[in-house]
Amino acid sequence: MKIFEWRDGAIRILDQTRLPDDEKVIVCDDLDKICEAIQSLRIRGAPALGVTAAYAVLMGSASIKHSSRTEFLQELDLVASRIKATRPTAVNLFWAVDQMLAAARGVHGDVDSIRKSIAQTADTIKSDNASRHKALSQLGAELIPEGSGVIHHCNTGALATIDYGSALGVLHAAHQAGKNIHVYVNETRPLLQGGRLTTWELNRWDVPHTLITDSAAGHLMQSGEIGAVVVGADRIAANGDTANKIGTYTNAVLASYHNIPFYVAAPLTTVDFDIKDGTEICIEERTPSEVLGFGHNRWAPDSVKVRNPAFDLTPESIITGIITEAGIAESPYLNSLRELHESARKIPSNV
Repeated sequence: MKIFEWRDGAIRILDQTRLPDDEKVIVCDDLDKICEAIQSLRIRGAPALGVTAAYAVLMGSASIKHSSRTEFLQELDLVASRIKATRPTAVNLFWAVDQMLAAARGVHGDVDSIRKSIAQTADTIKSDNASRHKALSQLGAELIPEGSGVIHHCNTGALATIDYGSALGVLHAAHQAGKNIHVYVNETRPLLQGGRLTTWELNRWDVPHTLITDSAAGHLMQSGEIGAVVVGADRIAANGDTANKIGTYTNAVLASYHNIPFYVAAPLTTVDFDIKDGTEICIEERTPSEVLGFGHNRWAPDSVKVRNPAFDLTPESIITGIITEAGIAESPYLNSLRELHESARKIPSNV
């Protein structure tokens, strides 16, 4: 089943809010529908949002009627702003939109030439995304100890990346390499992405796994059952500070205390070199209803005060390594991430 498809001017996505019980593909054939899908988490995961955002720009451009290059680009800027307003933390979304705008402005021909350029750019972003995740999965698999238990938080497989996966891609590759690993899946409150989505993917891959409550992770580390923790990222600052699903910081602190390697796996498109550290990352706060219950079940009074940060910040000082498609970054990340970025830029690319 395809998680994402661009066909006939529309974006088709597997609705992740219905998993694991209902594998339903929905069709987003206008900008409002795809923006709603992003905001409601029907499509989610930083790399997946990047690919989706690229095609959302392409789809939004189809409704622009201007034949003047200047007026077309002005309207395209409005489309881009609408997409960027959907979610504030995942940098891949902003990166992809900016790549599309740069491709449009780089064409000095007519509007038809611009349309052709941004269509090619969206396709390139998608294929580039697949290549990046395949590479980082293979590199990261080498770090996973033979026969180990590995904690994974949230969801970072193909559902979150379109292709292969980031942190979950690393674990899939380790399994395929015969490393005999066992994945312990944090349920990931409040929306249970681990329980609903990661277990669904691991089942499809036949990777041995066990679902645990978020609060059980420390106990398993203490008992010696865990050899590594591998997570994804929604935005990484230039110094290595990492924003990821709420609860990631807790796992990082626990891993540090128990001397367990804690790895972040993400493509270089998730690194925001324009911000020096994590204090500049906007942490999304979501609706209280996600904490008051789940689905149609409610277990807290509507009147209770709720804090619902969707992400938290893990400082670079307790990250063992950052797994990218260009290599493994190590502390000091301000240097190693920049060096990997520069080496990756030497590889020919259409983006």
